[in-house]
Amino acid sequence: MPSWTEVLTEIQSEASNSNVLDKVRRKYLKLIFEKTNRNVIAYYSGWLQNQGDSSAINDKDKNAFMANIHGLDRRLGLDLILHTPGGDLAATESLIDYLRSMFGNNVRAIIPQISMSAGTLIALSCKEIMMGKQSNLGPIDPQMGGIACQAVLDEFQKAIKDITDNPSSAILWQSIISKYHPTFLNSCENAIDWSKILAEEFLKSNMFHGNEEKIAEVLNLFSERSNTKSHSRHISIDKCKSVGLNIIDMEMENELQDLILTVHHSFMHTFSNSNAVKIVENHLGNAFIEKGIES
Repeated sequence: MPSWTEVLTEIQSEASNSNVLDKVRRKYLKLIFEKTNRNVIAYYSGWLQNQGDSSAINDKDKNAFMANIHGLDRRLGLDLILHTPGGDLAATESLIDYLRSMFGNNVRAIIPQISMSAGTLIALSCKEIMMGKQSNLGPIDPQMGGIACQAVLDEFQKAIKDITDNPSSAILWQSIISKYHPTFLNSCENAIDWSKILAEEFLKSNMFHGNEEKIAEVLNLFSERSNTKSHSRHISIDKCKSVGLNIIDMEMENELQDLILTVHHSFMHTFSNSNAVKIVENHLGNAFIEKGIES
């Protein structure tokens, strides 16, 4: 199957065709379906090329999935190709509920490169996750305003200790704590609890059904800041396997791996050569493309 450079060459060879980017992506999505006989939907964010809130998971994505699922034979299940930085927790929960209402538990996540934060929650809700050596999931600890909720709580506890031990330090902490609005700490606590509860429920009802002992290990790896250190931590396939997640090695199916990575290259070239910031697209060629502001 074509490499990154070969996909670019294929695109450039038909540069006169205004739809060449769409044509190449859809060609290889269809080939994945023909290989697996499972429905394929790619959920791709262009955040690596175009920073912005539009690339994150949000409530508009429900419309995109509704458009993509319409007309599919849902008995075939779904292979969901994920490339996302994450996004809104409420929108993610609603999206997972919708996918389950359409396909039951017969959803497999495929991670060509990165699915972080709420994108990891989507992967954890699936029956299995296909990853390669280059693939990563990320911590599910929530953020508010770009700040990790657990970091806020840890900082507040540190402030309490410092002020208790040394009352004169209160004036130093005041400038920091005064920036918190009245409900901010409670909101952070609730978001952390909500994220863990969702992950536990999703695992219990699908991947770990009947084997719930593993859940604590998964939550410890993906949600405890003492382990992850940073919300941007990249969690490898080996670490995912170490806590018992149902991981399929992409390298075990060479032809399918080549197709998946070719699709990935096609989406990356699309984001680099257009103003698209998010694409949800299926193997039938149906697509929901969100575009950024032209520069």
